Amino acid sequence: MSRVLNYVPRVAFFLAGVAAAAITLPRRERAGMDSATTEDLKRSLAGLEARLQTREAADEARFARVEVRLEEHAARLADVPSTGQIVAAMEQLLSKTMASLDDRLTTQAHSIDVLKTTVAQTDSLLERVLESLDSLQTFTDPVDLAADPLLSQPRM
Repeated sequence: MSRVLNYVPRVAFFLAGVAAAAITLPRRERAGMDSATTEDLKRSLAGLEARLQTREAADEARFARVEVRLEEHAARLADVPSTGQIVAAMEQLLSKTMASLDDRLTTQAHSIDVLKTTVAQTDSLLERVLESLDSLQTFTDPVDLAADPLLSQPRM
């Protein structure tokens, strides 16, 4: 595009020169300017105008492509979530995760309490059983066992 802008002032000066020549042409024809030179200038002017139109058409096509790409990028940019939306989504996800973790920890703490209670009850029960066995042992005297005829039978 910068090349086109470089050519525009040059072409404008050239066309101004051609216009000035066209204005002064009738005077020069009387002064002896030949028609071959005039025709050559007209052909050159027509060629320059054609090149200028070709460049303008090419530039318009490029601008159209750039505008289409800008619209595509604008549409893509509109689909991208904003920073606030991303932060809100992350906060929501984090709060759900923390709530889930809190629930799991609460459940595990409850399980630990139940296990402690179970162990305490088991210890108490075992202690009572052992006390009962000790009390039974003190009631049965070893002397009584020797006098018992069933227990004192000879071994075979």
